[in-house]
Amino acid sequence: MDKALISDKDGKGYFKKILLFSIPLMLTGLLQSLYSAADLVVVGRFDGELALAAVGSTGSLTNLILGLFMGLAVGAGVCVAHGIGAKRYDDVQKTLHTAVATALILGVFIGIVGYILAPQMLRLMDTPDDVIDMASTYIRIIFLGAPAAVLYNYCASMLRSAGDSKRPLIFLAVSGVVNVILNIVLVAGFHMGVAGVAIGTIASQLVSAVLVMVYLVKTKSVLHFSVKNLRIHKDKLIKILKIGIPSGIQGSLFSFANVIIQSSINSFGSTVMSGSSASANIEGFYYVAYNSFYHAALTFVGQCVGAKRFGDIKKIVLYSIANNLIFAAVLITVGLVFKDALLGLYVPDSPEAMAAASQRYMVLIIPYFLCGIMEIASGTLRGMGRSMTSAIISLVGACLFRVVWISTVFEYIRTPECIYISFPISWVLTAAVSFIFAAIAVKKEMRLQKMYSLERVSQKII
Repeated sequence: MDKALISDKDGKGYFKKILLFSIPLMLTGLLQSLYSAADLVVVGRFDGELALAAVGSTGSLTNLILGLFMGLAVGAGVCVAHGIGAKRYDDVQKTLHTAVATALILGVFIGIVGYILAPQMLRLMDTPDDVIDMASTYIRIIFLGAPAAVLYNYCASMLRSAGDSKRPLIFLAVSGVVNVILNIVLVAGFHMGVAGVAIGTIASQLVSAVLVMVYLVKTKSVLHFSVKNLRIHKDKLIKILKIGIPSGIQGSLFSFANVIIQSSINSFGSTVMSGSSASANIEGFYYVAYNSFYHAALTFVGQCVGAKRFGDIKKIVLYSIANNLIFAAVLITVGLVFKDALLGLYVPDSPEAMAAASQRYMVLIIPYFLCGIMEIASGTLRGMGRSMTSAIISLVGACLFRVVWISTVFEYIRTPECIYISFPISWVLTAAVSFIFAAIAVKKEMRLQKMYSLERVSQKII
């Protein structure tokens, strides 16, 4: 499991390695998306349009609160990748135990804060009166599962950075089945509505957390976990925070911008809300497919940095983008051919909500691959340890841009399409600037490495 992914001396073979590494990640992400998809499909079919709007409207708020702390999982993963690339396995062990301890503490904190503040924040988002009670019930239960969700994401991030993208898939497959079964039983059988789907989700998160921890305890690899070694190592925590906090802030800023956008969508009423939620959920499947190449770029680049092989970073970026474009061609074709069937899963009995869903779907489903390219750029910067740079670029290129767009353009063109078009524009801006900074960072590292090599040669001659 703890394998270096950059073993090729000449940098060849990255296309195939990235593809094979990304496919399990893609499937894992799709299973995670099934959590929310199962929630929406079940409540939409058995509890109606208002329940669908209630569950769908909580996504951006949940991501806002969880995003900051989930970003630290990226920091843990990058630290593991650097350690494996440099063959410093003692550092990997310290990072593992520090990250698990941190995840447990933060998970409890997030659960308490989210449970207390979420209903008030839903009101600040102008959530309509006809859905706010159900939305509050759903989101408060979801936050009770925060400790398990955070712990799993931290451990899965470290597994991926150690070269193992398959076991997180297995763990999510098992927990995903649990989620779907509980949703159907609790909602269709016991008529528990939004509370039922929330309970099913947090139960499945608990299952995935238990499975990953059992594996880490039993494995004999460099990621072996032992309770007696559970402690926070200050130097590892500082490095995790240095990389993870900007990543978390970046995720939260995206979510904050999306909260503002969701508030604007809410202003059109529950029908547009439910339609937008349906389309957004399908877009979530596209996102996780493209996002798998972000994780690949982060992991491969991280191991390259640890091994001081900066010249390979350009190849990793190009092959990641190539894989992204290949999958985009397939996904766009499937999405357009089966548009009505896919949207119909969420809003089967409401022609108005179906029209609203189709409206968003047709604006975003084709250019969504641009989001994947933006994520690859971000993963490259984070893998190099430039997490703060990535966060600042995202703040300006995506988050600030979307907020300004809603405050200016949307004020003059008050249509849902005007909101949706801001997404692809922000993806292009953020990706372009990120790649420029990544190229500058690579050149700088290669120049420093060359200078260091020359110094060593001169010292030997003397």
